[in-house]
Amino acid sequence: MRGIPVQDTLNLLSKLTFRRFLNAAKVYASYWWTRLTDRPVQWGIPVSVAFEPTTSCNLRCPECPSGLRAFTRPTGMMDSAFFRNTIDDISRDVLYLIFYFQGEPFLNPGFLDMVRYASQKKLYTATSTNAHYLTPENARKTVESGLDRLIISIDGTTQDVYQQYRVGGRLDKVLEGARNIIHWKRTLRSRTPFVIFQFLVVKPNEHQVEEVKKLGREIGVDAVWFKTAQVYDYQHDPNGLIPVNNHFSRYTRRADGTVVPKNAMPNHCWKLWHANVITWDGLVVPCCFDKDATHQLGNLQVQSFREIWQNENYRQFRAELARGRKNIDICSNCSEGTRVWG
Repeated sequence: MRGIPVQDTLNLLSKLTFRRFLNAAKVYASYWWTRLTDRPVQWGIPVSVAFEPTTSCNLRCPECPSGLRAFTRPTGMMDSAFFRNTIDDISRDVLYLIFYFQGEPFLNPGFLDMVRYASQKKLYTATSTNAHYLTPENARKTVESGLDRLIISIDGTTQDVYQQYRVGGRLDKVLEGARNIIHWKRTLRSRTPFVIFQFLVVKPNEHQVEEVKKLGREIGVDAVWFKTAQVYDYQHDPNGLIPVNNHFSRYTRRADGTVVPKNAMPNHCWKLWHANVITWDGLVVPCCFDKDATHQLGNLQVQSFREIWQNENYRQFRAELARGRKNIDICSNCSEGTRVWG
């Protein structure tokens, strides 16, 4: 239930064509050339792209702008035709698609059609869900879509604990949805999706770490992963989310009482070279920490993906990061590796 998911990794590697391998090599080489010379260059296009099916969500999680209904940017749902056009442009080079940024993906009626289209292009596909919409019908469609990885957020093993972070959610719906997926995987004899219980460790649920492992085994998911929680006001932690167990915390307390992120924030970022995010309405932003799309590097409604990836906005952003990452607001709360093993 932990460690490197061999089956999932082999599935990912099966999507790696020579052209995608060559693109990944270019990206990796340009990243290290940038680190060695302090002169930002980018020789490929992203290996991984995240699409935002929607900003809408049925829950009201306290550290999520979607849950808080606190976006300053427009909200809406990605159009399937726009998605297909973008995929047609990049699918021969990109390897990994993440169908998630903000919001609950299954609220977009065209979500699984988008997954199916990407799967037909032999792209590795993944999404994250709160599992409230994994009815028997949707579960079957999910398995049949070709989705490769399904992350199910389960942040408590009892309703009273679960709802302290997943405000408005029902644990029984999550467990029912997970069982539906496992049922159809077995019925259809499908190796995918690789099903993960993701447990966001916060102070109210940290005592249930062992219980969620047991629950995962009982239901039959492929893995249980633990994730540290992002807390915007980590100095004061008004919602009481930072766990007592430092192993599961994204932050550490100094001797003078101040709280700081564990990540030292060096002036380089692998994610900026190998990945990016496309919002529901076509904006291109650097990474998943730019939740409100404040750093808009391009708009796919007026430019192609490849034009944006090499445009002046991107070049300036990469150069700014190399000069001083601490000066970039979205980097201040970054963990660069938010998953931990129990």
